[in-house]
Amino acid sequence: MTHDTYKYRFDESVPAQELEDTFMLAMLAVESLHGRSRVRMESRFNLDKARRTCVIDASTDVGSDLARIFTGFATKEYGERSVLIERSHPSGCASQLIVIHLEGILLDI
Repeated sequence: MTHDTYKYRFDESVPAQELEDTFMLAMLAVESLHGRSRVRMESRFNLDKARRTCVIDASTDVGSDLARIFTGFATKEYGERSVLIERSHPSGCASQLIVIHLEGILLDI
């Protein structure tokens, strides 16, 4: 199990309502895997439609699966160039940028 938090930033071309819809679809998929009660108890996230950001705490199996599923849905729906994903460690000291898509180049720093 990972103790990471993932922060997603979406390009302005991604409609805010569609972003929320994609997130809710990911939540439904995670509920199918873990059950509604477990998702309610173990998922922590913040979706900010106005800023087009989403933060998912992946410190539980539920959160980790939510991050994976949301990443897959969002990159497939909006394109890999439209989403930036950062992984932060719980210490707060280090933030590792794990995905940057610029001009078709994938950087893993």
